[in-house]
Amino acid sequence: MNHIEPQRTLNLSIIGTITTPHDSLQGMPIQPSGAGNIRGVAEVFPEFSEGLKDLDGFSNIMLIYHLHKVQGYQLIVKPFMDDREHGIFSTRSPKRPSPIGISTVRLVKVEENKIFFEGADMLDETPLLDIKPFMRQFDNRPHAVSGWLDKKNDDLVMRTRSDSRFI
Repeated sequence: MNHIEPQRTLNLSIIGTITTPHDSLQGMPIQPSGAGNIRGVAEVFPEFSEGLKDLDGFSNIMLIYHLHKVQGYQLIVKPFMDDREHGIFSTRSPKRPSPIGISTVRLVKVEENKIFFEGADMLDETPLLDIKPFMRQFDNRPHAVSGWLDKKNDDLVMRTRSDSRFI
């Protein structure tokens, strides 16, 4: 049997840009639930705007984006919500081998090629890679276990802000 070397890189298309009030990594919310009603706009490029048809029927969407200001990666990190080190894949820390962010946000409205949302936890001018609808039938996991984070207070994410550790 011939051994085929797996593909190690891929090219992704940027489909738009996310605009938010966050111009620095320092002090911004670390998750949409901590961003509350901070508003953002995801503007898709005109050639992709037809793909927004029927999105306005959803209360929440998942924005998938490139963590474009993150330099390099760390396999062991001390995440914002703990004082102990963990493997990068057991955290949502931004210094990842593939710097991709995912945020489930509240959809406010869709106008032409612009999506207005609340829960903005990403930097201004973030490159948008994809948009997926949040579907309660698929995406809710009421019995999910959150590893080391389960030992933390649930409201910690609401109060925690980023600092310089991943800049």
